[in-house]
Amino acid sequence: MQKDIVIVGAGPSGIFTALELLRKESKKSILIVEKGQPVEFRHCPKHKTKACMNCKPYCHITTGFSGAGAFSDGKLSLSYEVGGDLPTLIGTDLAQETIDYTDSIYLEFGADTHVEGISNQEEVRKIRRRAIQAGLKLVDCPIRHMGTEKAQSIYLAIEQYLLAHGIEILFGQECNTLLLENGICRGIRVGDGRTEQEIRAEHTIVATGRRGADWLEKLCEEHHIAHQPGTVDIGVRVEVRNEVMETINDILYESKLIGYPSPFKNKVRTFCQNPGGFVSQENYDNDLAVVNGHSYKDLKSDNTNVAILCSHNFSEPFNQPIAYAQKVGELTNMLGAGHILVQRFGDILDGKRTWPKEIEQSNLKPTLPDAVAGDITAAIPYRAMTNIINFIQAMDHVVPGFAANETLLYSPELKFYSNRVKMDTDFNTNIPGLYCLGDSSGWTRGLMMASVMGVLMGRKLL
Repeated sequence: MQKDIVIVGAGPSGIFTALELLRKESKKSILIVEKGQPVEFRHCPKHKTKACMNCKPYCHITTGFSGAGAFSDGKLSLSYEVGGDLPTLIGTDLAQETIDYTDSIYLEFGADTHVEGISNQEEVRKIRRRAIQAGLKLVDCPIRHMGTEKAQSIYLAIEQYLLAHGIEILFGQECNTLLLENGICRGIRVGDGRTEQEIRAEHTIVATGRRGADWLEKLCEEHHIAHQPGTVDIGVRVEVRNEVMETINDILYESKLIGYPSPFKNKVRTFCQNPGGFVSQENYDNDLAVVNGHSYKDLKSDNTNVAILCSHNFSEPFNQPIAYAQKVGELTNMLGAGHILVQRFGDILDGKRTWPKEIEQSNLKPTLPDAVAGDITAAIPYRAMTNIINFIQAMDHVVPGFAANETLLYSPELKFYSNRVKMDTDFNTNIPGLYCLGDSSGWTRGLMMASVMGVLMGRKLL
């Protein structure tokens, strides 16, 4: 099969590459290869079974058209300061300009016109003052919240638009390797586990998302794609009652706070806050169960959950940050007998494990009912755990009650970012004909910035 452009992965960056080419009336033939299924066929059985079924050959929450975006909380960060390091490559002005343009496309496909976090600046100033007193930085970032269920309908509309306008999508096909000839990328080899085929193309785009970070790391080593070790985030998903977070929820919707707590001074940050949301479980290929959070537009819980992530950067001699985080996750899964582990913050400070009866007697009822009560400190490394504890206590100055005894910490919350692929401002790698986009490139984090990178890639290919 011969195409002008082949895109590996139907996540936001791959989708928006194809979408921008269509909007600019490109006549190039485009094929997207996706390991998972179309949006309309992606269903998590946990809604019926009430427990994770560890679906094979992949988790439907993380794999399929739009990647993890369709089942995420569906938040679009509208500031260049949030979403990774792409602005350092392309410039802040272009990044913000393209965010605004990309946001308009989401609106065309049905995103909510309401923007969170811009209405009451005086209250924002008060929150920032408390953050400064606690040694934290508040990052202003308007949020467009699509919602988990609305995100699925928006990405379904995009999927149908692409198909109706001549974009071919091969579902259920996994990229096995690149086709390199004389140091030039000429396409890919794909298969469904039974048969294989070659897809040759002038331009090959790898856009496999956070889900494909481990796979891309191996690909870089195999084909000598220039890269450097990236960051890996190890943390927890914190859950409190809505009453604790109501000021932040009402004024900002999502608190983006960053700190460098003593004694290690590592970067620690909040991520993916879900007012009235639900803690969820995702599964990776190697049966690794990780925790995440969802927030629906209509369905609400009595709780708010937010990730607290500690960033780890490695240099010599160790250069396998993804493998390091996976080992932390595997150890945590072992302690939870394959389930997500949950512990009360007060029990962590008291040096004891949490028992199910103690959670049952609490004001706070977990929204992930099959999480196993235990001791997350037996698995999370000392450095990361110390950073998380000190950050939560600093957060308590901004949000009184956040560090309450009954506050729940779920583990493992891991964010795998690919080793950062070295590229120029046109996204060219050291392999002619090969481009890497989105979270799989190591340059972006999250829906909006990955979509932005796709838009810019589409323009480059014109």
